[in-house]
Amino acid sequence: MKERDPKKPISLEGLRTTSLKERPSLVKREDLGRVHRPGGRFSEFLESLPNILGAEDLVRAKDAIVDAHLRGREVILGMGAHPIKVGLSPVIIDLMERRVITVVAMNGAGIIHYFELAYMGATSEEVSATLDAGEFGTAKETAQFLNHAVKQGYREGLGLGESVGRAVTDGSLEYGDLSILAAGARLGIPVTVHVALGTDVIHIHPSFDPDAVGGASHLDFRIFAHAVSRLEGGVFINLGSAVIMPEVFLKAVTLVRNLGHKIARFTALNMDFALHYRPLTNVVGRPVASGGTGISLVGHHEINFPLLAAAVIEAIPGERGDE
Repeated sequence: MKERDPKKPISLEGLRTTSLKERPSLVKREDLGRVHRPGGRFSEFLESLPNILGAEDLVRAKDAIVDAHLRGREVILGMGAHPIKVGLSPVIIDLMERRVITVVAMNGAGIIHYFELAYMGATSEEVSATLDAGEFGTAKETAQFLNHAVKQGYREGLGLGESVGRAVTDGSLEYGDLSILAAGARLGIPVTVHVALGTDVIHIHPSFDPDAVGGASHLDFRIFAHAVSRLEGGVFINLGSAVIMPEVFLKAVTLVRNLGHKIARFTALNMDFALHYRPLTNVVGRPVASGGTGISLVGHHEINFPLLAAAVIEAIPGERGDE
């Protein structure tokens, strides 16, 4: 038996080599980025990006949205509240007005921030400054307006999103042009709201009507599911929702497939500043496993989404505004 030396280094003699020229390479010269030209167009900047990883995914996402738009397919935006708080409302509304975004779906916090923006041009309180005193979420105007709007709209047979959108419009709020819900009501574009009871500040107020909110939100789910039933060849975007919208989307997908609607080839795009389990699984994973395309763009909403929107606008014929 040979004596073992645990400190003996392995010999490199006898290593089998291969030819570099025959080895597949992931990065090629034509994929490299190009230097930006001062004064160049945004489309030129986009074309100068490396055809690698996130830059490649940005272009793929742009192409999918443009293709869906030009062919009259659905482009559904599901969103959390954070995109509102980082200033994306004008960008989203512009895409709605261009009929690029055909449906918007949001969680319950969305209506709070959009009312406050429409009412006074500001939103998002500092939680740590008011929580100890029990004053977080106690703004009376927010609760009174929204809880009344939902109850009134539900009595009229409206979903939650349209109830709030009409109330903002009818109330002639000073900054109503900043509200996606009001834009939806104005443009005839569905804006649906998907509430988890107990998660939003207006739920702690005595004016809150859980029956009306539950019924109106479930009606919105059915409106959302109808849009998902037409998603073949379209795009679903999950923008900044880690839990609610990925779960709602997954349930809508299984519902419409159960009812016989064919949605197999579409693009599911997740945009967030961190990778989360549910968006990766319930948006870009399971729903497109049978033939669709899943894309993840990781980064700050306030940078990535305007970049994507600008890329889409540049690529739509007649939208560039060439001099």
